[in-house]
Amino acid sequence: MHLDTYLFFHGECAEALALYQTTFGAQIHTLIRFRDTPEAVGVAEQWQDKVLHGLFSLGPNAIMVSDGQFGQPKRNYSGFSLSIAAADPITGEYIFDTLSEGGEILTPWQSNFMTQGFGMLKDRFGVPWLVNVVSHLEDEAYPQQASEAA
Repeated sequence: MHLDTYLFFHGECAEALALYQTTFGAQIHTLIRFRDTPEAVGVAEQWQDKVLHGLFSLGPNAIMVSDGQFGQPKRNYSGFSLSIAAADPITGEYIFDTLSEGGEILTPWQSNFMTQGFGMLKDRFGVPWLVNVVSHLEDEAYPQQASEAA
C-alpha cells in the first residue's frame, strides 16, 4: 500500500504542469484529456481539452493531477503543504522565486537555525509549498541530495 497526492486545478492543470516542468524538472508520465475518453460525448465543449488525469514525478515522488469536473466550485487548498527539498540555497531560492511568481509568499526566503534556505508560498494556482534546503540534520533522510551538495 502507498499514499498518493492528487491535486485539482479547476481548468489550469496544463499550465501548472508547465510551471512545474520549468521550475524543478517535473516529468510528466500520464496526461489524459477529457476529449480522449469514451465519456467525451457528455463533457462540455469548453472542457474537452482539460486534463482528466495526469501523473508527474520529481525523483521518486509522484503526484496525480486533474482539472476536476466542469462546473465544480474552486476550493482553496488548506491543511497541507507540498514540501520540496533543494540540494543547495541557490537552487532552493530559484524554486521559491519561480513558484511564487503570481502567487502569495507566506514566509519569505531566508536562512534559519536549521537550514541555509527556507520559505513558504502559495503558487499562482493556490497550491501551498514549503521550499527547504537539505540541512546536515537531514542528510541521512536525503542521501542523494546531500552528496549532490557536497
